[in-house]
Parts: sequence; structure tokens; C-alpha cells
Amino acid sequence: MSSSKLRVGLIGASGETGTSIVNGLLEANKFDLIALTRPSSLTKPINKALESRGISLRPFDLTSPQPDLVASLKDLDVLISSLPPHDLLSPIPLITAAKTAGIKRFLPCAYAPVIPPGGIHIIIDQKEKVYQHMKQLRLPFTIVDIGWWFQLCVPRLPSGRSDYVQLTPSQNTIVGEGDTKSALTDLRDIGRYIARIIVDERTLNKYVFVYNELWTQNEMFALTEKLFGEKMERKFVQEGELRAKLEGVGDVVDLPTIATKVPVQYQLSLYVRGDNQPENAKYLGYLLGKDLYPDFEARSFEAYVKEVAGGKAKGIYEGRYEDLKKLFVKNK
Repeated sequence: MSSSKLRVGLIGASGETGTSIVNGLLEANKFDLIALTRPSSLTKPINKALESRGISLRPFDLTSPQPDLVASLKDLDVLISSLPPHDLLSPIPLITAAKTAGIKRFLPCAYAPVIPPGGIHIIIDQKEKVYQHMKQLRLPFTIVDIGWWFQLCVPRLPSGRSDYVQLTPSQNTIVGEGDTKSALTDLRDIGRYIARIIVDERTLNKYVFVYNELWTQNEMFALTEKLFGEKMERKFVQEGELRAKLEGVGDVVDLPTIATKVPVQYQLSLYVRGDNQPENAKYLGYLLGKDLYPDFEARSFEAYVKEVAGGKAKGIYEGRYEDLKKLFVKNK
């Protein structure tokens, strides 16, 4: 590896977003990549696969004493975190170590729709605790939010032909009248955006919102019917019904709460409040990827749905979080 390249440490490199980031940074061919992983996981096939692509593996445990964390980060320029939703507070000691180690830019685990903090969504409020600690230490940062994945937007069809890419039952529900636009991004494009953002001085200590296209639920359903040649029964749900599902659900971020609360809160934010839109992002102080990178060639939602219809798309979280997926189905 060339020492002239920016050295980027990745936590969660083998996850869904982490994989996209790895692919985007490798494609850019501008970075030395170091995957920070638990010592017990170093020999797992998923990490050996990263190593085979030229990524260095480094044993790293977030529960280690601060001096050990600092020593593991000392030679890195950029640190990127991508962790699962039930583990979002674990980077707090990492941030302290990153500040001591002199990390020049930290990307916390954001990669979400635009939602203001303060009780609208439990995951966003967890992320905000991490951001607050980061800002209190004045650690250089960039927060990147990406809207809603294409991979979560293809509805179920009567034939079951789209089942292989499904994750949550909310993919088959239209909220309200179905006419609220939401910003969507292909999961595979996230890393391509990140590759530009981390070398862009304009994005240092800023919030950045990147997305590919704006779609309403009605438009997504109509396109899916057109490309699959099947009619779907629309399952409409109103705000009151959604809020009733949240009654009595606590705020402990465990798998049952995530399965119950998270999808409903996303539905309310995206399609009742209309939070996940570029106008709201600008109001909240984000820079927009469309303004920063007008030449970015983003994948289209139509192209993705064609992949699904052709049986060529890849399902998300394959072989992972099986307990969580079972809970999603149970709470349907």
C-alpha cells in the first residue's frame, strides 16, 4: 500500500452500509483501508474476504482501555463508523480515543433519513448522543445522511416475485394518501458518495445530505406494477393507526423495541411529517450532495426495480440479524 494515500479506518466494514463504503473507497483507488475488527473475528470468512481485496485487518475492541484504543488509531487520517442499530452508543469511548489520537475527520454512524432529533425517532436520538459527545470534544467530523434505501422500497407482489429482497412488512403499506415525496438512495451508491466527501474540505465539520431521487409511495407502487406486470392491493394506513402501535412501547434500544418501534417511527417521519426531503435538510443546515457533486452519476430507482423483477437484485442483511427479521414478521 502506498503511504501517500489517505489512511482510512473502518469500523463495521462487513455490514450493509460498511460494504458499500468499502466498495466505493476501493473503486476510487485513493485510500489505504484498514478494517478495525474484533480479535475473535479476524479469521472469519467475511473478514478474510476483505483482506483478499487489499484491505488491512487490525484487531480492535471498543471495550478496550483508552490507551489501547488510542494506539490502534494513531496512524489513521479518517475514521468511519458503521454499526448496527442496537449498538449505536458504543462509539462514545471511541470518539474520546479518536480525539487523543489526532484523527483528522470522523464519520459517525449516520447514513439515515433526514429527521430532527428530540423524540421523533428512537434511532436518531441515539445517534444524536454520539454527535453531542463528538462536538463537545471538538473532534473534526462529517455527518452523512443518505435518505431511504431503494432496497427497502419495492412492495410485495401477489406472486411473491419480490419476496427475496424484502425485509420489513412496512414495505407493503402506503401511509396516508401516499403522495409525500421522500429522498431515496441506492445502498450501493453510499460508498461512492463517501469517497468524494472525505476528501472535500467543504464538508469538514458539516452535515451532508446525499440522495439519488425523490419518490412518493404511490409512484413506487405504480412503477413496481408496471415493471412486474402485476396489480397489487394497496394497504393504506393512517397516522392514528400508526401512533396506536407505539402506545406502551418503551425507549430501551433492544431488538424487540427496534422491530416494533423503528419501522413505525420511520413511516410517521417519512410519510406523515415529510422530514426526508432536501428542503428540510437545507433548513436543518445540511449541504446537499446535488449541489456539491452535480456530475455524480447516481443509480435510478427504476433501474433497481428492473433488477428485482429480473431476479438479479441482492437481498439485504442476508444471513444476518435473523432474530430481528423474525420479529419484523411477528409484528406485521
